[in-house]
Amino acid sequence: MKRYERLDAILELLARDGKLDVDTAAARLGASEATIRRDLEYLAEQQLLTRTHGGAVANSTSYDLPLRFKSGRQSEAKQRIGQAAAALVPAGGVVGINGGTTTTEAARALGARADLGGAGDGSGLTVVTNALNIAYELTLRPHIKTVVTGGVARASSYELTGPLATGILDRLQLDVALLGVDALDPEWGATAHHEGEAVINQLMAERARSVIVLADATKLAKRAFARIRPIEQVHTLVTDEDADAEVLARFSAAGVRVVTA
Repeated sequence: MKRYERLDAILELLARDGKLDVDTAAARLGASEATIRRDLEYLAEQQLLTRTHGGAVANSTSYDLPLRFKSGRQSEAKQRIGQAAAALVPAGGVVGINGGTTTTEAARALGARADLGGAGDGSGLTVVTNALNIAYELTLRPHIKTVVTGGVARASSYELTGPLATGILDRLQLDVALLGVDALDPEWGATAHHEGEAVINQLMAERARSVIVLADATKLAKRAFARIRPIEQVHTLVTDEDADAEVLARFSAAGVRVVTA
């Protein structure tokens, strides 16, 4: 198991159980106790857990893994999803992109699209994002005009939230919204763990003519804390080939166009 996978697994175990012993983690993850101790010390330095004698206990934020730890999860699937979603964005359009590992891959794919020229010929894009990392990656792309919402940055996702962000989005119109979500259910719709992110994502979707949700197979037929969008207001789902066929059929029956990458 690679280190990022092990760190991810430790945080997941803590989120589930609330506490973790070194010997238990070593047995579950197939690593030495010395390795687990080093991992726990590192995560404690990042303020993602609290060390105890012989183990660790969860911090209140452990359920919402920081982006740097999420980046290795389902990485190949997320790249394919991002590329497929980017291909659905029309040249010359205005696209909203929220934060997340999969939407970051979509932003990278948009930045690499050869059919997008400079803004002067009408084929360039305008990208509106509340994600600092996405804005950073796209700023130097000559064919993309990058608009960043205001707001307060969240360390776990690099997303800007709060009334400053909503104030900007209230004034804009989008052709397409590319939304990364924490969960997508065929009945309940798109949801997020954090209510502040859900509010911004909801507003971004409301300002768009078309809403495309990017979600790998692990997020389907699940629900998170805060609702972003009811399923009847999701136009397209882009997911990966590991998605269960019966689950995808439920999305299709709900009127959602399903694209498998």
